Amino acid sequence: MLDIIIVEDNKEIGTLLCDFLRNENYVVSIAETGEKAIELFERYGAKLIVLDIMLPGLDGFAVCSKIRENSNAHIMIASARTGKDDKLKGLGLGADDYIEKPYDLDILLAKIRGIFKRRYGVDELVSDEIKINAVTNTIYVNEKQIEATIKEYELLKFMMENKGVTLKKEYLFNTIWGSDSESELQTLTVHIKWLRQKIESDPKHPKHIITEWGVGYRFE
Repeated sequence: MLDIIIVEDNKEIGTLLCDFLRNENYVVSIAETGEKAIELFERYGAKLIVLDIMLPGLDGFAVCSKIRENSNAHIMIASARTGKDDKLKGLGLGADDYIEKPYDLDILLAKIRGIFKRRYGVDELVSDEIKINAVTNTIYVNEKQIEATIKEYELLKFMMENKGVTLKKEYLFNTIWGSDSESELQTLTVHIKWLRQKIESDPKHPKHIITEWGVGYRFE
């Protein structure tokens, strides 16, 4: 998974921001169109999207709406469109933040550091009787550690980070196994079955890993 996707049609601005973020050890990719942004996100996923509004083809509002269909990744709109209506529209479509251009690069970097510290720097994820320790990469059910493979751990952690959001099968597979993986989509189905056997009190009637038929899975 990428740390950050920068969606910016101004190549100079995009390259500058990308260079600064890579110097901060973030894994970054740039998209100069809305279509490319969605393609990158669906293929690799991202923890944060820095999103311009005025783009060729699909605009930033459409990109924001599309990403929000299947993910609660942090979306930061960065735009020269500073009117109240634009801000309300962006936030209404699910953006988490809306900053105005031209922005101070140091302020933007500080915001990004804060987002990653608050949202992805947690040591534990807890939901009812299930707990993940992100330091030791372990899973506990009712305070008892369960045996799990790396992929099982990564899959459960990602789903818990996106609690309440239905994640498409293809998106989950590409995020955990990679779009260039030689494994098949059925691998995801098998891992979901294994996880249910380990964390659900009744795997045949799961209350945590929910199937949305024809779409994907949701953690509750």
